[in-house]
This record gives sequence, C-alpha cells and structure tokens, in this order.
Amino acid sequence: MLLDSIQEPKDLRKLSADQLNQLAGEIRDRIIRVTSENGGHLAPNLGAVELTLALHSTFHAPDDKIIWDVGHQAYIHKLLTGRNDAFFDTLRTYQGMSGFPKRTESPYDVFGTGHASTSISAATGFALARDLRQENNEVVAVIGDGALTGGEVFEAMNYAGHMNLNMKVILNDNDMSIDANVGGLSDYLTRLRSDPGYQRAKEDLDALLKKIPTVGPRMADLADRLKDGMKSMLVAGSFFEELGFKYFGPINGHDIQAMRQVFENAKGLRRPVLIHVITKKGKGYLPAELNPDKFHGTGPFDIETGQAKKGKKAASYTDVFAQTLIKLGEENDKICAITAAMGSGTGVAKFKAAFPDRAFDVGIAEGHATTMATALALDGMQPVLALYSSFMQRGFDQLIHDCALQEAPVVFALDRAGLVGEDGPTHHGAFDLSYLRLVPNMTVMAPKDERELQNMLYSALAYQKPTAIRYPRGQGVGVETLDTFDYIAPGTGEVLARGKDACLVAIGSMVYPAAQAAEALRAQGYEVGLVNARFVKPLDEALLAQVFAETNLVVTLEENALTGGFGSAVAEWATGAGLANPLLRIGLPDHFVEAGTVSQLKENLQLDPEGIFSQVAAALKGQKAHG
Repeated sequence: MLLDSIQEPKDLRKLSADQLNQLAGEIRDRIIRVTSENGGHLAPNLGAVELTLALHSTFHAPDDKIIWDVGHQAYIHKLLTGRNDAFFDTLRTYQGMSGFPKRTESPYDVFGTGHASTSISAATGFALARDLRQENNEVVAVIGDGALTGGEVFEAMNYAGHMNLNMKVILNDNDMSIDANVGGLSDYLTRLRSDPGYQRAKEDLDALLKKIPTVGPRMADLADRLKDGMKSMLVAGSFFEELGFKYFGPINGHDIQAMRQVFENAKGLRRPVLIHVITKKGKGYLPAELNPDKFHGTGPFDIETGQAKKGKKAASYTDVFAQTLIKLGEENDKICAITAAMGSGTGVAKFKAAFPDRAFDVGIAEGHATTMATALALDGMQPVLALYSSFMQRGFDQLIHDCALQEAPVVFALDRAGLVGEDGPTHHGAFDLSYLRLVPNMTVMAPKDERELQNMLYSALAYQKPTAIRYPRGQGVGVETLDTFDYIAPGTGEVLARGKDACLVAIGSMVYPAAQAAEALRAQGYEVGLVNARFVKPLDEALLAQVFAETNLVVTLEENALTGGFGSAVAEWATGAGLANPLLRIGLPDHFVEAGTVSQLKENLQLDPEGIFSQVAAALKGQKAHG
C-alpha cells in the first residue's frame, strides 16, 4: 500500500507517474470504505483525487498555503498530510476528525472552510501578509465551480486582480455544486469545456507567435494583444483575464502529470493566475458517478449496492415542508419558492418539479436570494425562501435592510435549525432564534412536529409580513400530516399541561423532549406544567403572565444559543413586567458545538429528556433547600 508510506506531502515527490496513479486508486478505496461507515462528502472527494495529488506534489505545504473551498473536498488533503491512520477512521464522529479543514487539527489546514465562496478572499489576505513580511511562499485557493456563484468570489477577484497579487486560483470544475450549477458563469464554463476549437486555435496561435523574432517591447505587447484578441473572439468575455487573472485551461483534472506541468509553469508567474481543471464528481465509484447529488453528502451505505444502510421511518421535516408548499401552490399561483444551490436539501426541487416557472435556484448567493425575494413580495408575489439555518446568516444584511425595513412579506423557511450532527460547528443552526428576534417587523416561530410545520407555513403566508419558520434536520416525530391546514394566530402558544412546582416552556424541537422530562418529574411527585411556545417573536405575553402567576419555577428550552435566544426573550419580558420568578434557561452553551450524532450531542449538552430532567430536578431541589 503506497498510501501507508505517505506521511507528509513531500513523500509524493519520490513517486513515479505510475505510482501516483496507483496511489489515486488506493485513496479512492480508503475514502469509500470510511464514508460507507461514517457517511460524508463522498462524490466531491472522489472527483478531486488527482487534483490534490498534483497540488501536493508540486507545491510545498504548509509553507505554501493551500485553501479549500468548499472544505468538504479536502479528505484527500487530510490523507496526504499525516492523517491516514486510525484518525481518518474517526471522520465526522464525536471528537474525531472534522469533515472540513480545521486549523486546530493540522498546520496544513491553514484556513477553516465550511461555507462556500470564501477561499479567494482568504488567499488575498495570506498573499498580502506574505508580501508585507517579504517572504516568498505560494498561496493557492482551490475553489469548486459551484462556489463561483457566491458574490464574495467576485469581490475578492476584483481586488486581487487590481492589486496584481501573486496568488493562484485552481478552479475545480465538475459542472455541479450539490445540485446542477446555475447562472451565466456556469454557462460560460460550459462553453470553455465544450469548445475544442478554442483550445486548438490557442495552441496554433502560440506556435505562430513563437516563430516571430523578438523585436522589442512593442512586438511583445502586440503579441499579447493578438492572443487576447483571439481569445475574445473565440470565447465571449475572456472573463477571468478581464478581472486581471492569467487564465490556463481547461485542463484534464484526472491527468496528474498535465496538472503538475501547468502548476510548475504557473509558479513562475508573480501575478494572479486562474487554472481551470475539469473533474468528474464521484469518479471511480459507479454509484457516485451516476448519482453525484445523492453521494454529495451521504449517510452510511453499502459499498456493493450504494444503498443506504438505514431506511427512513417517519417523513423528514424537509419532505413535509415540500409537500405542504406544493399543496399550497396548487391553490395559490402567487406562491413561489427560492433556494440558494440547495434545491434537493431544502425540498424546493420537488416544488420546481410541480411548478417549474415558480421555483428559482440562485446559486450560492443567499444575500441576492433575500433581496430578490423581497422584490417579488413587494410586487405582489408570495415568495418562500428555503435555506439552511446556518446559510441564512450570509443574507443577514439583506434580511434587515431590504426585507424587514420595507416589511416585505417574505417567508423564510429555515431547514437544519439546531444541531445538525456530523457536519459540525459550521453547519449547526445554533443562532437563528437569536439573530432573527432582534430584527424589527419579524415574526419568528418553530413547530413542535410535522403537523405544526404544515400549519405554520400556511399561516405565515397569510401574515403578510416578514416571517421565519425554523425546523430541524431529519425525521419528524411521526405525527400524521393532512391536506388541510389550520391557522395559527401570531404570538399564540399552546398549554399542554399545568403545574405549580415548575412549568417547562419549550420552543420547536424541544417540546417533545420536554414532555418526556415533565413526565419523569411527575413520577417523582412534582407538579409540572408544559407549554409549546410556538413563537419567539411575538411572545404570547398573556400566556407567559399566566405561567409566571401559576408556577414557582419557569424553565425555557430551546435548541439554539442561550445568548440572545428564546430564553433571553422570556427573561427580558419578565424583567420588564416586574416578575421575579426563578427562571432556568436550557439551550446551547456559549461555545461552538463540535461534530457528532445529534443524539450524542444532545446527551452531552443535557438537551435530551434525561438531561432536562436532571437540570430541572436539581433546580427544584435547590429551591426546596432554600425555601
């Protein structure tokens, strides 16, 4: 096994071309075996094997800075940088190896990346720091083609080109991000990939120019302008060169030697360079090649068949959202759906299949999606913007300045709220209740189960104001869904039980665990109430006043950061109302939560029924001791 002999990237430079190709096969086998057990981002990594080998056998990390965008394509990088041992077997497990680059994990992980479109901005910072220190290392950003739809990429390229920074951008072009890429730039890359006439003409022109004797700077400048002119005629825009980047490509991203040659040549250029390589997502594993979207991020699967090892039981919240939105769309042709490169993950792809003219995927551009949704709403449509909770953070300015300020009736459907599991701190939806509730004109709510999600989506469209619904990843609790919906008035909670010793006031995914904890507390002789708050903004103040009047201990529960979250909202209200009841707030602590299964993380953070029981019981005993 050649892979076992690779302890650091410099070991690659001892290998022949044939050995590097053998190593590529071993790496694919290793990644397939581990992800089949742990889940993970399989297809992106299978497509990036030869590219990573070419990079690490040409550049000299960690002195040369290599930045991965999005970081889920960095498994090969980890295998080649001292982590091909038992540690790689812990991929995406609790206290194991992260599925993304992580600075605390290795000096080779120079920049942590979980969200997309950040690498070129980071590369400009590393390049500027190097130049200020008058050092001589290379800076390389490896960016997937889907990440090019993010606006931060163009801000960074515009600046790097203007500053003429010595940095390299490797565009890993596999014609997909998670779902198929969208937009004008995707069409542009398709023309570059598919136009052999351009490549042939470019090569012929280069050969011709080499025959012209050197006649001074004027002829050299003319030669460059001739090349640029030919390129502009054959490929509309010469987009990257117009931004100030020297363009090489497209290059076969599975030909290690071809890439190494281009990378070596690029190292001699002290200017911005973009190298365009073509790869196949899922390469080397047929199920992933045939279904790259399914194997983009996968749970454990059977290697022989490619089938998931565990079948689903209850419907997922994403499926319930999609089915409900389709039903509502059948009855109201003003309803439209928007997502940001997550059509499959958010369920918008299913709405698009039913209503192709009313579904829009804007690419990895949450800010643009928010403002576009705002304008749709202001012009009489009823847009539902479906994003992952942690990705909504990228559209926060537009949420405030464009949407909420103008009271545009956009419905924000925030999937993957709370703990999401193995993708870890970059993907946990830990902050949405906090950052949403501070925005004026917003309504913020969370369902306790699948049926309540249906009713909330139906109600949100009727509110005619900015409204966010946040719901967790994965399966629901098994409550039956219907084709008819009930209206929930803004700011109305639900009393599920009453009790004088304590009342658990829970929001969203914490209602059912709170119910189990309440039952266990009753078995210990306590009288415990339970409230499904439903709304973080506006609060049901009348219901809260009743709770504070009836019970000795009020407990708030949320799967969100305690700082500024639902419990904070209740505490602020109680202070303003002059109520001094003991208040126990249960939620996520003030630190980033690492990767692990959701059940494992909830147990460790005492957000499972047993942990809730322990915390409330301790508080009640403390009250009794002081009473």
